[in-house]
Amino acid sequence: MIDFQKILKEIWENKNTKKFNIDDINLEFCLTFDELAEAFRAYHKKLPDIGEELADVAIYLLSLSKMLDVDLEKEIVKKIKKNKQRTYKKVGGVNVKVKGK
Repeated sequence: MIDFQKILKEIWENKNTKKFNIDDINLEFCLTFDELAEAFRAYHKKLPDIGEELADVAIYLLSLSKMLDVDLEKEIVKKIKKNKQRTYKKVGGVNVKVKGK
């Protein structure tokens, strides 16, 4: 299992040491989006660095969670439980959440 707190601490220390953004939340969202676009590009072009690009996305998400004071590990666990309780049906070949569930 991943130790989110340990990884987050390492990410945050690196951001501080290297003088990366630690306080502009809007910028961090933009940078996260950019990393996600890079991951898509790597996937789309079948580049070998897709794993590294996905890791960048995760690093930015963890940074955002710290900046927003969100316990991302706890939120992921809650969301997984919530998704397990949801009911879906196929509509036009796409899974659609059944309302009220």
